[in-house]
Amino acid sequence: MAGGPPVVPVVVAKATRESVPTELREVGTVEASAIVQVKSQIAGELVSVNFTEGQTVQQGDLMFRIDARPYQDALQQAEAAVERDRAQIVENQASLARDTAQADYAAAEAARQAELNKSGLTPKSSYDQAQSTAAAARATERATQASIETAKAALQSDEAAVSTARLNLSYCDIRAPLSGRTGNLLVHAGNLVKVNDVPLVVIHKVSPIFVNFSVPEQHLGAIRRLSAGHKLEVRATSQDDPGRSATGYLSVIDNTVDSTTGTIHLKATFENADRMLWPGQFVTAVLRLDTIQNATVVPSEAVQSGQQGPYVYAVKPNNSVEIRKISAGRTFGGKTIIESGVEPGETVVTDGQLRLFPGVTVKAVNARKPDSGTL
Repeated sequence: MAGGPPVVPVVVAKATRESVPTELREVGTVEASAIVQVKSQIAGELVSVNFTEGQTVQQGDLMFRIDARPYQDALQQAEAAVERDRAQIVENQASLARDTAQADYAAAEAARQAELNKSGLTPKSSYDQAQSTAAAARATERATQASIETAKAALQSDEAAVSTARLNLSYCDIRAPLSGRTGNLLVHAGNLVKVNDVPLVVIHKVSPIFVNFSVPEQHLGAIRRLSAGHKLEVRATSQDDPGRSATGYLSVIDNTVDSTTGTIHLKATFENADRMLWPGQFVTAVLRLDTIQNATVVPSEAVQSGQQGPYVYAVKPNNSVEIRKISAGRTFGGKTIIESGVEPGETVVTDGQLRLFPGVTVKAVNARKPDSGTL
């Protein structure tokens, strides 16, 4: 007795209606939010290194120490010069008080001699002598006052020297200018360093961190319009761990379109608290723009390619299949948007299409699971 046509086992799925986010997926590069070359602001022997290579340091942490003895001596000399200037000012002020008293006395004596000379009671030579003595006393007073001003100017100069010496002494301890991760140590303890010479180490600030990527310029209008209302979300996944992602927000839209590539450069900011992103790393950046409401979607495995375009095998109520030409949109998360050709609730074949032809009867089975046994 002849049997009926064979029933083909297939894996099926329902077309569903979902809200689908509109996303742009581009390759991006990770960039530290700040890069600082740590250099010495003074010259001297590097006596200690207070961190390990690759260590995360906090702003203000002690990183290097330069021999402070020459700068301590310079500070003591500057402070001694200040004390000398102050003592000189006190001495000159005492001399000024003495010279002022002598000048006042000489002026009074000159006035008396002038009165006596008018009355003819004293010779003119005595009058001239008194006037000369008074003038000399005033000149001495002015000279002493000038010495005080000179000593005060010297005091200001030496006080500035003290400030400079203290500043240089503080530069002997080189502290982290920002929080970040250190790179390779470029100058080791025991070496002599110069002022603003080669960097001692480079610090990369990795929290927050940036991801740079470019998108086609036709999306610029939508990006500008949507970013004006709220922050646009950006996800970044690394190539070595695609199942893990970091979430950040679009922070910079470049001010020009690259005319050679027809793209606009964007930058997203990530907190990167878990240090998932690393400077120089290539990542996949996914910029979410808006959401398509009530889109018809099917598993991407259901969509087949033919000479006349994409199609799916649709399962009819009598369990037979037919080829359904479709207009496929973009894919996301293993699913494909169906713009036309399939309605929500219809059943499509996702596995077993090679044995199908129009009108064949199918039987839905569970998807095959990978073998878990050991080889």
